[in-house]
Parts: sequence; C-alpha cells; structure tokens
Amino acid sequence: MSAPLYNRDILALAVATADYLPIADAQHRASKRAPLCGSAIILDLDTDDAGRVARVGLHVEACALGQASAALLARHAPGLGLAEIRAARDGIAGWFAGEGDRPDWPGFDLLAPARDYPARHGAILLPFDAAIAALEDRAAAA
Repeated sequence: MSAPLYNRDILALAVATADYLPIADAQHRASKRAPLCGSAIILDLDTDDAGRVARVGLHVEACALGQASAALLARHAPGLGLAEIRAARDGIAGWFAGEGDRPDWPGFDLLAPARDYPARHGAILLPFDAAIAALEDRAAAA
C-alpha cells in the first residue's frame, strides 16, 4: 500500500458529482446499492439513437471513492455504449481480483490504491453497475 487511499485528487473528484445533477426527465434510470458498504446510487441516462450515452445524471450516497468513481463514469461515459461500459466494469473487477492489467478507464489511476481495500471495491464498481442496468433497460425496450 504505497499510495494513500484518500487524497486531494480523490476528494476533488468526489465533489465533482455535483456537476452531474439528476435528470428529471431521463430516458433511463437505475438504482443500485453495494451490499457490503451500503453505498447507493441513482443514475440517470439519456442515450442517442444508437444507444450510446448522451448525458449522465447522478445522485450518489457513497464514500469518497464511490463518489469519485461515479464522477469518472459520468465524465467519460458519453459516446459509449453498453458493450464498452460492461467491458470497463469487467476490466476493473478483474483487476481488483488480481487478473489482468490496470484498467485504462480515464482517471482510474487515482482509484488504483483501493485495490488493496476489497471493502471499497463495491462502491467503485457501483456507478458502472448502475450504468449497465440503465443501458440494459434501454436495450430491452428497443
């Protein structure tokens, strides 16, 4: 454990969730809770005609790591579809489990110290799980 778990960059990302207000008339909404830590998220998504993320809104009740992860998801998901979000989530989960290289999701290097804290993994994966649920809902409706 060479890097601190919480630092100025993580805290700055955590407050960045305020840049992604809930979308009152969102096309898709998913609510998720991480069972181990109790973190919760309501994620709103608008998508384009091809099913790619166009806009993200957040309501996050999580530790700073979960909030930071949500901000990174909201910042970098626009333009991506279900397959890309799922691949990112699976890559992060696999890396947490000791499989594969560190994910190349933009900004994820700031969350890398959490690999040594399995109790935080659920909070970090939560925004990706919510985005997948919202996009699956969209795909099922199409």
